[in-house]
Amino acid sequence: MKRREFIAGIGSAAAGPLLARAQQVIPIVGSLAVGSHEGQEASVTAFQTGLNEAGYVVGRNVAIEFREANNQLDKLPGLAANLVSHGVNAIFAWGGAASARAAKVATERIPVVFVNGQDPIEMGLVTSINRPDGNITGVSFMAVELGPKRLGLLNELVPNAKRYALLVDPNAPQTDSIISGLRAAASNIGRMIEVFGASSSREIDAAFADLTKRGIEALVVESSVLFTNRRVQLATLAAAYRLPAIYYDRITAEVGGLMSYGASSKDAMRQGGIYVGRVLKGEKPADLPVMQAGKFELVLNLQTARALNLSVPTSLLAQADQVIE
Repeated sequence: MKRREFIAGIGSAAAGPLLARAQQVIPIVGSLAVGSHEGQEASVTAFQTGLNEAGYVVGRNVAIEFREANNQLDKLPGLAANLVSHGVNAIFAWGGAASARAAKVATERIPVVFVNGQDPIEMGLVTSINRPDGNITGVSFMAVELGPKRLGLLNELVPNAKRYALLVDPNAPQTDSIISGLRAAASNIGRMIEVFGASSSREIDAAFADLTKRGIEALVVESSVLFTNRRVQLATLAAAYRLPAIYYDRITAEVGGLMSYGASSKDAMRQGGIYVGRVLKGEKPADLPVMQAGKFELVLNLQTARALNLSVPTSLLAQADQVIE
């Protein structure tokens, strides 16, 4: 998808050469997304809020070029190269580590700011958190580290469940690390956990049917761009199979998922916008430490809990950042 948000507020008297000159000097940010900004308007708004805090307002003194792979990862290198050829002043890579890797390969000159849930060193994006090399820095969600916490919260909600399942996208980065971490955490609380994979909408359907046949009593859904885009499907299937599940992003709880725990994606996107503003002002990515997400949130959907005949402990209610009635 290609779209440019041009300068707004210029009257009819400022046509022709004046508009052309304004377009020449206005910085352009290339937004490179694994998925699409459609359905994630809140995240895009949070990014623009960060830009505003850094002194940049879309339509006034900055423009955005959107390039979106719609989950077709093989398109990302071409989209990144296209942004470079368009002469953008910075690239904002989000929605997954694949967009950041594509931007890193496409240019060693244009500043790149990423926001994703993977370990940036393990993904080969930077060599140091505090002093990133080259032209790239950003914000990390720490998705892998939060898996055991999610399992513990789910166990607190359904303490009698013995058989747990972990749903992962085999194509997502760090899947192996996620699996090993969850298995260790399950062992520590005396629970069994079986791993199910899904890399398409059809495979998500099949996974839910399979895990139900196997007598799974509770489900942890881990981080994936696919799962973010298929959040309504996930919440609907969990409700249909009457399966308590915890997710990694609040937007799934907001569409009917039982509960979620993870870094605030809105806050991370806002921080990413601030970093983009700073590099537009001349700061070098190598001098900007990779930020670790600092805001985490537990969201409980009581409507879904009631539909599943679950009684939410007061201890969980006290921890919740938001309770959806």
